[in-house]
Amino acid sequence: MTKKIEFEESTGNVFADLGLDNAEELQARGMVGFHVVELLKSKDMKQREISDLLGIKQAEVSHLLNGHFSRFTVDKLLDFLKRMNQKVTIQISPRVQGEPYQHVGFGA
Repeated sequence: MTKKIEFEESTGNVFADLGLDNAEELQARGMVGFHVVELLKSKDMKQREISDLLGIKQAEVSHLLNGHFSRFTVDKLLDFLKRMNQKVTIQISPRVQGEPYQHVGFGA
């Protein structure tokens, strides 16, 4: 006898699915933070070097690398990208029904 697995379709934003306030902002922060960490990992640097590069304490580097993005504002995460010589482009366009209000995309 096989038990049927119940599930809910995601909206694409886990924070909204959990009913959290500011779900769009949390999603954007998480996406930007994830890419900051991916860029740092690709540089194969020690935490002390990352600390110097980003201008934060080594303990904060540990939080960042462990995905504790709530400790950083979106502005701070964008500053980290600037310090890593990354270009950030903000595009504003009308929202289509069903689309998220904020989208973070990354290109080559």
